[in-house]
Amino acid sequence: MNTAAVMTALGCIELQQRPMPQAATGAAIVKVHAVGVCGSDTTYYRHGRIGDWVVEGDIILGHEAAGEVVEVGDGVTEIEVGDRVAIEPGTPCRQCTQCQAGRYHLCPDLVFLATPPYDGALVQYIALDARTLFPIPDIMTYEQAAMVEPLSVGLWGCQRAALRPGDDVLVTGAGPVGILAAQAARALGARTVTISDVAPFRLEFARALGITVEGVSSPPQERFDVLLECSGAPGVLATGMDRLREAGRAAMIGLPKESVELPVSFLNKNEVSLALVNRYQNTWPLGISLIASGRVSVDDLQTHSFSLEDTATALEIGACDRRSLKAIIYPQDVRGTAVRTDY
Repeated sequence: MNTAAVMTALGCIELQQRPMPQAATGAAIVKVHAVGVCGSDTTYYRHGRIGDWVVEGDIILGHEAAGEVVEVGDGVTEIEVGDRVAIEPGTPCRQCTQCQAGRYHLCPDLVFLATPPYDGALVQYIALDARTLFPIPDIMTYEQAAMVEPLSVGLWGCQRAALRPGDDVLVTGAGPVGILAAQAARALGARTVTISDVAPFRLEFARALGITVEGVSSPPQERFDVLLECSGAPGVLATGMDRLREAGRAAMIGLPKESVELPVSFLNKNEVSLALVNRYQNTWPLGISLIASGRVSVDDLQTHSFSLEDTATALEIGACDRRSLKAIIYPQDVRGTAVRTDY
């Protein structure tokens, strides 16, 4: 049996049986134990597209995943059967100009889980390039391993913004990626980290992690060296960049749904720079280390847990519950009930 949660139409998830995958040369079969719900999954579920990526036909969602290796193909030497692994969801061609330059995340032929036309990880068993699988230590749970993906977005944002030890950092948007980006900045040596949001629950969550918070009624603080814009909300990028010091650096992590206007004259005068963020590269080893060591805390981000049968509910929980942060789906629990909804 290889049960999958398949999106068959907008707002419709069906449980289907898929063929058991085979371990080709260089590949491995992973028994999927935990899959985090990302905002992109919900967008595909509701709207069927993100930019140029359009769902045309059935698709399996989910790309924040972890599991256990149950079979390896010929030529696989870095992992073994029984290894518990965090899954990097993108497989590049490794031969194009971008891959050869080390920018494999920009590979034009990147096969990325749950990005049309490619299926994702909400299935019990999946075949993957073994080079996208990273063993996790015994002290690390599958739920924590699935969080390496959203943490990687924050880590790559820090790198794109050229964050340096001693920087003062502003993070706008206290959703899961924003909270993880803030922790990433702190772990990478930021002197101060401040996070802003309009949701009191999210600010209180960030405060409990020791992060300085700003609400809608908070007076603006001093200027910052780095902006990590994680909300994608209209106007927030421009407002945040206006708070940067001379030679400040910004990374746009949250993708806005409309065009963005920027105060170019101010940015030019102060030589403020802006970097865009498209996924990540070479972040899994660091992400695993930060979570396993406790320098980045992810456990309390998981506010809801669901069986595979309840995938549709998991995809909608963010809109239904204002106190939701991260939902985890358990593909091996096909028809059970929510494992955890207390927070």
